[in-house]
Amino acid sequence: MAYTYQSQMPDQQFLWDVFSRVDKDRSGFISADELQVALSNGTWSPFNPETVRLMIGMFDRENRGTVSFQDFGSLWKYVTDWQNCFRSFDRDNSGNIDQVELKTALTSFGYRLSDNLIEMLIRKFDRFGRGTILFDDFIQCCIVLYTLTSAFRQHDTDMDGVITIHYEQFLSMVFALKI
Repeated sequence: MAYTYQSQMPDQQFLWDVFSRVDKDRSGFISADELQVALSNGTWSPFNPETVRLMIGMFDRENRGTVSFQDFGSLWKYVTDWQNCFRSFDRDNSGNIDQVELKTALTSFGYRLSDNLIEMLIRKFDRFGRGTILFDDFIQCCIVLYTLTSAFRQHDTDMDGVITIHYEQFLSMVFALKI
């Protein structure tokens, strides 16, 4: 996903202070539960556990289900970049993204999706049935969309937007994804 909302990496002391506060059990690693408590989606509701699991999976180099301090800086920068991205598309500063804002965001990422599919994404990632998605659900939506698109593109060798695969190929493709 190419967007231009890149933040700078904070200094190591700042990252260590944050890491130490988040690592409640002092294991030297941050678990999904610890990270969920530390993150804020801009509301009083907890950060989506599925989004946290996806992010841990992206930065967990040792497949332990945790993030080390070495990987924490990258995760911190990733969340910060997503916050900046989300804020830029939340045009009305409501703290959530509606259908029009989501279409604008995804179009700027290079996706050309129908209004029906955008509406389906809103329904899929709207945990509270309000017709909008929160920051953490926006991250999850974008990660899932990017992951599925990447898997599709591996089979779309002529880049025409059409693939022909057998059922087992489809299942293998989907079950191999980390989403």
